[in-house]
Amino acid sequence: MTDGRTAVPKTGHWVLANAAVPTVLLDAPASIELATNPDGLTRCDLVINDGRVEAIAPPGTVRGDLAVIDRAGRQVWPGLVDLHTHLDKGHILPRAPNPTADFAGALAAVPPDRTSRWSQTDIQRRMDFALRCAYVHGTVALRTHLDTAQDDPERSWRALAPVRETWIGRIAIQPAALVPISHYSDVDYARRIADMVAAYDGVLGVVAYEDPNAEALLDRVLTLAAVRGLAVDMHVDETLDPSVTAVDRILDSIERTGFAGPVTLGHLCSLSTRADADAQHSMARIADLGVAVVSLPLCNLFLQNRVPGRSPRQRGVAPLLELAGHGAAVTIASDNTRDPFYAYGDLDLIEVFRTAVRIGHLDRPIDPWPAAVTRTPATAMGIDAGRIAVGAPADLILFSARRFDELIARPQSDRVVIRRGQAINAELPDFAELDDLVGHP
Repeated sequence: MTDGRTAVPKTGHWVLANAAVPTVLLDAPASIELATNPDGLTRCDLVINDGRVEAIAPPGTVRGDLAVIDRAGRQVWPGLVDLHTHLDKGHILPRAPNPTADFAGALAAVPPDRTSRWSQTDIQRRMDFALRCAYVHGTVALRTHLDTAQDDPERSWRALAPVRETWIGRIAIQPAALVPISHYSDVDYARRIADMVAAYDGVLGVVAYEDPNAEALLDRVLTLAAVRGLAVDMHVDETLDPSVTAVDRILDSIERTGFAGPVTLGHLCSLSTRADADAQHSMARIADLGVAVVSLPLCNLFLQNRVPGRSPRQRGVAPLLELAGHGAAVTIASDNTRDPFYAYGDLDLIEVFRTAVRIGHLDRPIDPWPAAVTRTPATAMGIDAGRIAVGAPADLILFSARRFDELIARPQSDRVVIRRGQAINAELPDFAELDDLVGHP
């Protein structure tokens, strides 16, 4: 028997005993009986063999000469799935500061840097740095929005392609086009973007702000996506202005076009400031249409309601409890990392989860919410990940925490990340690696 806090056997066949798995993330065979505690954690033994979960059994029932790690009721999660990131912008903050630290300042800071500094090498090195961070933290898949509305729309896509290939087997990467809705007014450009996204096996994206031609442009986006079999992901209502209701135009377009593909809507900040009845109506429609929602709490807390010299009054985080109450597929993701839109972050979804639980009051009860950073975003991406099941890859995270209050109380920097049944041998990269790209501190 080995120490359940740190050691992982070197052999390919072993048992993770007395593991406390969030029930919402455990797909155990119906033929076995497992006990779930009031915290929403299920105790079980996980048999690992040849990099996969060979069996799930009641605690203490696995016999034989296998090496055993006794978790003593400590938590075990599947790998994390980050539905909304921006790898091509990551880590440019030192050379592209946002002096006002607000949304307008971020919009102004990025284009000059993109035009003058985003070489293939620059983008790829920053992407790889960010992915190494995500990997150490336990992420197995992510979607990254790529700046596409520029003189060279394919720049970030070309840069990502070899990086994506290199990371196969460690992190599944799904690119999405980041395109202002007004750019879809050019029919030839819109077709070009949709064809490019399809060629890269990506997701068609939109920054969906209020536009006088929104109805026609949204219909065009969804039609382009439908013809090419693409999923759609939109940035929408990233503001605290309650009069901004682009989400409703999107839902109208989905109904009008009959679009049946996956749709993800990110941010939805203005839902938090709209009149309750009005917001509830929109949220019910989101759920009815099967649209996934992604909340970006760290970035929205950073940008929204920022006024120099005044403490924020409104925080801009979407009403997650109400969305979930309507039955919407709600996810939580990282968004930007060390760039003008968010000065901090490390692509650590556990940090994001802990923050979301505390600021969003997701703790009464907490047991459904681990799905928001695992299996629910995996479903939105159309991949099989974020769950523990017989036959699934043994991509796991071992935490020292036993209860959820212990998980939320500390950063869990002592977590052990297991990939294909083996503990990874990797450390967080040193920020100094990027000094020649972004400048010394």
